Amino acid sequence: MSEICAIGVDAGSTTCKVVAVDADSRIVAWRLEPALALIEEQAKSLVDDVSAKAGASVAPTVVATGYGRKLVANAARSVTEITCHATGVFKEFKRPGTLVDIGGQDSKVIVIGPEGRVIDFVMNDKCAAGTGRFLEHAAARLGVSLESMSERALAAETEEAISSTCTVFAESEIISLIAHGASVDAIMRGLHRSLISRVVAMVSSVGLRPPLMLSGGVAKNAALCKMLGESLGEPVSLPSEPQLMGAYGAALLGVAMT
Repeated sequence: MSEICAIGVDAGSTTCKVVAVDADSRIVAWRLEPALALIEEQAKSLVDDVSAKAGASVAPTVVATGYGRKLVANAARSVTEITCHATGVFKEFKRPGTLVDIGGQDSKVIVIGPEGRVIDFVMNDKCAAGTGRFLEHAAARLGVSLESMSERALAAETEEAISSTCTVFAESEIISLIAHGASVDAIMRGLHRSLISRVVAMVSSVGLRPPLMLSGGVAKNAALCKMLGESLGEPVSLPSEPQLMGAYGAALLGVAMT
């Protein structure tokens, strides 16, 4: 196994990801866990774990990103998620384009240039609208898992309009639709459409430059990927590990520091 050169830590609002890479930027080891309240302790434990798993003989360079990046001890540098996701995705696809990163707490649309640099971006971090939290909250209210929510949304033959992208108001709409006998599957498809409408508006504000790429945990949602691609008229390209792109990008920046 190759020697670890750098470790990227993405301390997100819902998950904590750690990726170790060698001097050739290849992933040597990685870990992903639900985020804990004590981010500093969790990040240290995961860094120690991947270091031991890969048999690191010297302390690798650690670069932190994500919601809790300032709390990652011994990080040589903390970098925004925008830069790290762009760096990780560009390394995998080796081409510029438009990246949509939908996280648990915020969503971002990033235009990546020919050399992998961020040309433009727009970010939504004011509320849960357009984020993974929006679907999580709705799934809990409907009593279904996120996985089955995606499957049932794709299979739905009809779609109920959810006019609000606010989690609180959307819940009121869900209650009203159920009371009026609306199909739960149609409601779930409408919830996906509501989230997508917010993302499409963000993409329109910076302009779509193909290919359309998606990172973050919500990228695992097949209904969202399909419906987003249809709405923008461009198929969605997914990295091999969408949830790891932030940590991977951070690790790549760590390699550049050595």
